[in-house]
Amino acid sequence: MNYNLNYQFNFNYTLSIAIPKGYLLDSCIELLKESGFDTDCFYHDSRKLFLFSNTDKIRYVICRPMDVPVYVEHGACDIGFCGKDVIEELESNIIELLDLKSGKCRVVVATLENNVEKVKEKYKHLGSIKVATKYPLIAKKHFDEKGMQVDIIKLYGSIEIACVLGIADEIVDITATGNTLKDNNLVEMENVMNSTTRLIANIVSYRTKFKIIKQFIKKLKVSK
Repeated sequence: MNYNLNYQFNFNYTLSIAIPKGYLLDSCIELLKESGFDTDCFYHDSRKLFLFSNTDKIRYVICRPMDVPVYVEHGACDIGFCGKDVIEELESNIIELLDLKSGKCRVVVATLENNVEKVKEKYKHLGSIKVATKYPLIAKKHFDEKGMQVDIIKLYGSIEIACVLGIADEIVDITATGNTLKDNNLVEMENVMNSTTRLIANIVSYRTKFKIIKQFIKKLKVSK
């Protein structure tokens, strides 16, 4: 991987913030921009893992959504932007500071459109079904609360394909518009949880950088 090490280890910052790649990235950048933070660094080189705002004295760490609470929990970042779904799945030891009201999506149970009754019959006769998901903990909790026995298959890519290929009876996945489910002939069976982007903090950082983090929060323009 090619990036400038001197740029990576620039210590001239007061706050380190984890920013998730993917569908939350643009909304996080837009929120920062609308709140008056310097976002020019995000447009210079999107391939860099570390971005710096000399104006705001902030280091941004660009990472996978699932890694945000891990970096924050272990002190690599002071605060971070993270979906509530990821927080619930990882159960990281962090402080949840603020609901940013953006990145709205839902974690749902879905199956093939013509498979709904077949899945119900299969569970009735066998007492168990196969569920594919990238959220094994959330899925297990959901079905445990219903008293249902399921065989959970953890996947990392496109979850929808699991039902199409026949390796799972149902999936547990996130959806924002429901279009991806429809495109793959899947229908929603249950809503497991609602999710929005949250601002989270490292426990030690929140104590040692309390004023700086509070100033950052005060500056954020969050929709009511």
